Amino acid sequence: MSGNLTSSIPSVFLSDLKNKTSDSHRKLESLPISASILSPGMTISDYIQYLTLMYDVHKNTENVVFPLLSEIITDLDQRKKSHLIKEDFDFLQYNKTDSNPIFGAQDITVPFALGILYVIEGSSLGGRYILKNISTIPGLDKNQGISYFQGYGDKTGSYWKNFLGYLSGYEEKHNCGNTIIEGAIYAFESIYNHFRSIEK
Repeated sequence: MSGNLTSSIPSVFLSDLKNKTSDSHRKLESLPISASILSPGMTISDYIQYLTLMYDVHKNTENVVFPLLSEIITDLDQRKKSHLIKEDFDFLQYNKTDSNPIFGAQDITVPFALGILYVIEGSSLGGRYILKNISTIPGLDKNQGISYFQGYGDKTGSYWKNFLGYLSGYEEKHNCGNTIIEGAIYAFESIYNHFRSIEK
């Protein structure tokens, strides 16, 4: 989930969003599973565990959040990632048969959903950073099994900026910044709790 959630798009709201979610972001990154994916000693087992957790996050996002935003974000279909994790599972010969819910489907409004997606899309930026580590790990160093972290490839930066354009445009039109921020904090906290569940 690592990554610097910034953009060249000037916006007081975007600065506020980043600042008010920074503590939750740091808390998530402090977890052992988050640290393991950036460790030079990462094992394939660590990697599979991380992918398993992120599969749940993306699958749930696609099922719960995407339907709410389909008329607002025009390239939403291109932002799906669960199938990329499935490709990595196939390469790793790992079979994940179920998916755990992360975000409750009840009472999620459009601005709240945008806040959740802010966190999910931000993780794609972090994925490019993580890719530098995992692509050196034996078994993943042949450019296979890393589809998820390759994300949007060279277009990752432009996808992020485009998303921030959708986000700030919606906030400006509807004056719903606080709800977007609440959704983003909720997403960080929900993912944190999901990651913590493997430690119990």
